Amino acid sequence: MKAGRTLIVSGSEEGLDAVIAFVKQCGGREVSAVSSGDEARRLMQQDSFDLLMINTPLKDEYGDQLAMQMSEKSSAGIILLCRTDAAETMMHKTIDSGVSVVSRPIHKNLFHQAIRQSFAMRSRLQGMKQENVRLQSKLEELRYVSRAKCILIETQAMTELQAHRHIEKLAMDTRRPRKEVALGIIAEYTDAQNAVIGDKK
Repeated sequence: MKAGRTLIVSGSEEGLDAVIAFVKQCGGREVSAVSSGDEARRLMQQDSFDLLMINTPLKDEYGDQLAMQMSEKSSAGIILLCRTDAAETMMHKTIDSGVSVVSRPIHKNLFHQAIRQSFAMRSRLQGMKQENVRLQSKLEELRYVSRAKCILIETQAMTELQAHRHIEKLAMDTRRPRKEVALGIIAEYTDAQNAVIGDKK
């Protein structure tokens, strides 16, 4: 398992070296540490991390709000470390955000499992994000192609099927994406319209 880049937020330096060493044993190639929620938010805005580990309480807040905010704003796996008597409350509070809660004192096997689960969550989120980008790109292409087909139907007296085949053939013959071909048709039509308006003036 590759933990990648990890940001540890801890209000106390006690036991911090041991946590950093354990994360590195789990595959963390780069581990950064800060002591406050504000510092963590600033770093998370400037850079991307694979894992965010919050050792509560922090210097400026407890840490649960930071965990929930970062679960919405980043795709990092998030682990919240807290005392045993607060663990159940934190689990109920953060469960919908996909935050893993680990109680102190830390049991190494459970901690290792929490790291693995956090990265599995991050991997799923990354996959969903990539799929969303792909679908958005496809929808954008369909919008441009539909607009180009309407132009061909109106200006060239083509049927919808003919317009569709025309765009497909142009894309194939010129080895260009359908979106690029559609944009060319739209631009040509827009230029022609502007020329007509210019002549009327």
